[in-house]
Amino acid sequence: ADSSSDAITAVYIVSLKQAPAAHYFEEQLRRHNRHVHDSLLRRALRGEKYLKLYSYHYLINGFAVLVTPEQANKLSKRREVANVVLDFSVRTATTHTPQFLGLPKGAWSQQGGYETAGEGIVIGFIDTGIDPTHPSFADDISEHSYPVPAHFSGVCEVTREFPSGSCNRKLVGARHFAASAITRGIFNSSQDYASPFDGDGHGTHTASVAAGNHGIPVVVAGHHFGNASGMAPRSHIAVYKALYKSFGGFAADVVAGIDQAAQDGIDIISLSITPNRRPPGIATFFNPIDMALLSAVKAGIFVVQAAGNTGPSPKSMSSFSPWIFTVGAASHDRAYANSIILGNNVTIPGVGLAPGTDTDQMYTLISAVHALCNETILANDMYVGECQDSSNFNEELIQGNLLICSYSIRFVLGLSTIKQALETAKNLSAAGVVFYMDPYVIGFQLNPTPLEIPGIIIPSPDDSKILLQYYNSSLERDGLSRKIVRFGAVASISGGLKANYSITAPKVMYYSARGPDPEDSSLDDADIMKPNLVAPGNLIWAAWSSLGTDSVEFQGESFAMMSGTSMAAPHIAGLAALIKQKFPHFSPAAIASALSTTASLYDKSGGPIMAQRAYANPDVNQSPATPFDMGCGFVNATAALNPGLILDSTYEDYMSFLCGINGSGPVVLNYTGQNCWVYNSTIGSADLNLPSITISRLQQSKTVERTVTNIAGNETYKVGWSAPYGVSVKVTPTRFFIGTGEKQILTIMFNATMNNSVASFGRIGLFGDQGHKLNIPLSVILKFS
Repeated sequence: ADSSSDAITAVYIVSLKQAPAAHYFEEQLRRHNRHVHDSLLRRALRGEKYLKLYSYHYLINGFAVLVTPEQANKLSKRREVANVVLDFSVRTATTHTPQFLGLPKGAWSQQGGYETAGEGIVIGFIDTGIDPTHPSFADDISEHSYPVPAHFSGVCEVTREFPSGSCNRKLVGARHFAASAITRGIFNSSQDYASPFDGDGHGTHTASVAAGNHGIPVVVAGHHFGNASGMAPRSHIAVYKALYKSFGGFAADVVAGIDQAAQDGIDIISLSITPNRRPPGIATFFNPIDMALLSAVKAGIFVVQAAGNTGPSPKSMSSFSPWIFTVGAASHDRAYANSIILGNNVTIPGVGLAPGTDTDQMYTLISAVHALCNETILANDMYVGECQDSSNFNEELIQGNLLICSYSIRFVLGLSTIKQALETAKNLSAAGVVFYMDPYVIGFQLNPTPLEIPGIIIPSPDDSKILLQYYNSSLERDGLSRKIVRFGAVASISGGLKANYSITAPKVMYYSARGPDPEDSSLDDADIMKPNLVAPGNLIWAAWSSLGTDSVEFQGESFAMMSGTSMAAPHIAGLAALIKQKFPHFSPAAIASALSTTASLYDKSGGPIMAQRAYANPDVNQSPATPFDMGCGFVNATAALNPGLILDSTYEDYMSFLCGINGSGPVVLNYTGQNCWVYNSTIGSADLNLPSITISRLQQSKTVERTVTNIAGNETYKVGWSAPYGVSVKVTPTRFFIGTGEKQILTIMFNATMNNSVASFGRIGLFGDQGHKLNIPLSVILKFS
């Protein structure tokens, strides 16, 4: 290879000035576009080598191509070419929640029960694929007829791992997009699969959270954990695989997936992925993924994206644009607690989805390092205490007793596994296993891990010390040889298979990415609230791919318990399907408004929702959540189906907003093919008709308007508000009557009463005499009085 810089090729996403096919809906135009793309490349790069990966026709008119920087420069100089962007990488943002969200008696019963919840709606997933053999995606579990919606025209790829017949009336479309990854030479077909099949597990999990079948038994490690259901169990699933186990994914492949999904006629896009870095340029909104999603919104598709798992620091948000519904992660009220009771009556808490030992019996504790076949093993293998090889141990000593093993950083790195230690314990006929935490694994958050035999993992290094002190002080040694003559420590394990439902929930998880929304890479704040909402994302049981390798603990299982904003986003995608089913003519913004204005601000105990503020000891470091932690609040599925009023926005509004960003004219033209001068009045982001108001710089005073539309019966509303600290607020009118289908403008005046640079928060409440209640959060950051 030539070492000169010209020879280094990379993938670029090129968009052209002519409008894409979605604006015309014609097959001929698509063929024409492909022809235009090819001849443009031939003319611009006469006789040179290049490789076209995709022609995008539907949402953006353009293509992805592998060329040198010099060739990219040549393309950018062509007058037909609007924009050339370097491809970038993206990552995944990694049961009982229908009950916690009140679906069986609430949202589902309004739609005629779970049998029909979400019927007729297609949700598209841009993720790691799907396992089509999973019972969560079968189409024959109900007597009801289950036609594929007529507006959907997607297809199913057929490959060796995804044979003919993998799709059905539930799983209605499946394709994969990997051209960008393959040209980089990092695609590993043995684990990534060049097909829609899920070699990771993540995509199967997210699809089943949104739309998995109702009543599928969750059996893991031989234990039954109840039945699973998606939020919209009768919705249909279409899969666009653009993420892969071994490397994540690339924007060129993701945009190809979004483009295809929109062309296929899906209703909702669920994206559990975020960019690995903030997009460069004049605003974060101008990146190929967000702009393709803007076109999807124009086509009437509701777009849900995970906020990212980069919390808890401020401005850690990885989802930027106002047309995208960004979801953060909260806990729900189910927890699995396990504990070990020592012979000195001390109880130590731990994790592990494991059976307990017999209730009325204490068992002798034996440390792995005291049960070796011979003394030389420890000298040769410093990790022998991790119990990875049963041939190292003396079975007579261990049989019928509790084996103590160490859990070190090697487990986190996957060099040692819980499965292997359990295998050792079974081979040695141990009564159970106790893992203590090596002091060097600080702050590592342990997921509940399924254990087939009685066992527990003690996640706290301090609690681990208490266990070891009791164990060591109970050993009896020979006075001369110091050999152990008696193991005196005893214990029993309570087991962690039964869930308890007493904890305060929801609370915003420490990893959930936080606002304010960064407008550009120099970190100016946008006048847009992010996240939009929080939903259950912590410890979520859902379907798992039979060949999924993303989680060592659940390898080979058909369900897994995962945490992340990745799990929160599909909860909202499924609930959005219920709203779309009830209100088929709702725009994407109307669905967003219904979810936002009805969200809950309080936890189950009636106190304010709390937000965890630190990775270490998150439950100690917490304080009440603000709109930059939880957006409008925690989703309320039942109320969202009856919002009373909605705040609507159109594609034109988003365009006026983009055109109002300083210097954005050329970029807007590049991405959308539209001239900003068409939008003679541009608007600032605070003036978008969003169900929230965010002002990043309040210079003395500012007035904004919000327009509400009544989708319910005639109603009289009272208006109340609480002002952010350092600001006075006045809303007019303070009461209004509004008829069905009518609109009402609210005028909100903000005045800074002091100079202050700390964000402060308030809210506007609309209270209808027919029982509708709406909440609009207010956030003001910098104030100059």
